[in-house]
Amino acid sequence: MEEAIAKADVLIEALRWIREFRGKITVIKLGGSVMEDSRSMTHLLLDIVFMETVGMRPVLVHGGGAAVSRAMAAAGLEPRFVQGRRYTDAATLEIVERVLAYEINESLAAQIQTLGGQARPLNFRTQNLLFGEPIQLNGKDGSPIDLGFVGRVTHVDRDTIIDLCNQGIVPVIPSMCLDKHGQKLNVNADTAATAVAQAVDAEKLVFLSDVNGVRRDKNDPNSLVHSLTAEEAQAMIDHGQVDAGMIPKLQACLETLAKGVRKIHIIDGRLRHSLLLEVYTSRGVGTEIVRQ
Repeated sequence: MEEAIAKADVLIEALRWIREFRGKITVIKLGGSVMEDSRSMTHLLLDIVFMETVGMRPVLVHGGGAAVSRAMAAAGLEPRFVQGRRYTDAATLEIVERVLAYEINESLAAQIQTLGGQARPLNFRTQNLLFGEPIQLNGKDGSPIDLGFVGRVTHVDRDTIIDLCNQGIVPVIPSMCLDKHGQKLNVNADTAATAVAQAVDAEKLVFLSDVNGVRRDKNDPNSLVHSLTAEEAQAMIDHGQVDAGMIPKLQACLETLAKGVRKIHIIDGRLRHSLLLEVYTSRGVGTEIVRQ
């Protein structure tokens, strides 16, 4: 009986958050090592089905770098990264499109449907939603660095995303875009998710990571900071309190908050049901970053 009552208490705790976020859009960025663990993936996708079932509007934006690298190795191609971005020549782009935009994208939508939800794969052969332009990085001497077919998102088909959400269908969006000439471009998944969140005026943007959030001591999981304002996050960057790998993610979070997204979460996607624990419990399991 005590165990049954404890379960009821959990549901009552979740009730407040279910009511607060009902009808609001949450953009979830999926990528990295999380996608390599089939059990973690099943739990995450089940969390997404739960969120939609209780009235939230989840939107899934995904990468798939490890699978792309494996496919490149099978084709005898050596991956090359420039300032953290995959150099994308024509041969690499063909593999990225096949693996990321079709195989992974359609598999994720099919898995959500198998788990009882509704999902729509949104790619170049169904319906593309992301549009952009090629990007170049600057070298240390200021000269441009060519990245090949790599782009950034400048426009998102907001209406289609909102229409699908209103129908109870989870949009599943790969991190690729088309430029004004119809050229396909590879896009960083974090920046693609950020562009989508801004375009749809999302309540939340969730980054599924392989760490449990922002830590005061990068080597101590128990030093997790559960909640940060934008000002506090900037201070941690300025004072060198966060791991170098977390700095660009935090900077992207601050830019996203400044453009209208209300809350950003960084959580460990490998933790069973981490999405539900972060969204529907008072304390959460990762780091929540808010404007003020």
